[in-house]
Amino acid sequence: MDRILLGHGSGGKLMHELIKKYIAPVFELSSLMDSAVISLNHSGKIAITTDSYTVSPIFFPGGNIGDLAVNGTVNDLAVVGATPLYLTAGFILEEGLPMVDFEKILKSIAASAKKAGVKIVAGDTKVVDKGKGDGIFINTSGVGILSDNIELSPMKVEIGDKVILSGSIGNHGIAVMAERNDFSFEPPVLSDTRALNGLINEILQYFAPFIKIMRDPTRGGVATTLKEIAIDSGKDILIYENSIPVHDTVKGACDLLGLDPLFVANEGIFIAVVKPEVTEEILTLMKKHPFGIESTIIGEVTGQGGKVLLKTLIGGTRMVDMLPGEQLPRIC
Repeated sequence: MDRILLGHGSGGKLMHELIKKYIAPVFELSSLMDSAVISLNHSGKIAITTDSYTVSPIFFPGGNIGDLAVNGTVNDLAVVGATPLYLTAGFILEEGLPMVDFEKILKSIAASAKKAGVKIVAGDTKVVDKGKGDGIFINTSGVGILSDNIELSPMKVEIGDKVILSGSIGNHGIAVMAERNDFSFEPPVLSDTRALNGLINEILQYFAPFIKIMRDPTRGGVATTLKEIAIDSGKDILIYENSIPVHDTVKGACDLLGLDPLFVANEGIFIAVVKPEVTEEILTLMKKHPFGIESTIIGEVTGQGGKVLLKTLIGGTRMVDMLPGEQLPRIC
């Protein structure tokens, strides 16, 4: 059998065969009970997150919906200061999805989870009629732990704090858009999907008291995330266009398509607002990590109000706000 059938979501023999033959072996699931029972020998706090992934197409340069689901969930835990431990994976499969594609996605999930140091412990599978599911949708939930001394909040943001960005922007959104529309760029743009918990844990190990807030700028991009921080903190943030890393190919693609890279989705970078006196030390540490080589200061907190302002390349200043919709829908 080389394709998903409606019977694979029926709860009967085909569904059990799907789970036992394809899913359980890849994730090394020893139990198929209704819930996973996990021992957490930890006296601190627990972080829980959930997300759903509907990216189209499901395979794109640099990744696929499987590693995107793992990395996105891990990063959502990491940016609140948690150490990710366990994930669940729920699949909504469309009738007719090639089994070889499903296997490839499963193996990608398993490999990404192993690389991030987390374990898939539970899941669910449903199948919908052909034409109703766009191949596959994935829902993930994640559990992590964090120490009592870690408390990141926009309410801690103060005037004078610096804004650090861990890498170049727009890579994921442009990679997905290019694959979706059969565009080609030279060199090709690859998604930046990756788990950031290793890099973030290193920073928190040495600088936790000096970190105010961290966020991963996924849908809506860097601009939207900064605006959310500004609104939640009630502070103005000034960013500098000449300090924001954008690869030439991404910038060229955005210019060609009339997109602003500040609003294009990312999946492998984060924003941190930190105390100014330790900013250079944090950057030095980040640049030693392969996922932080491009880290840089892109701005600072300048006053009260909740605005985001951009100092442009020509020396002017413009307001940065949230877009009313998405530049590129179905991006994650």
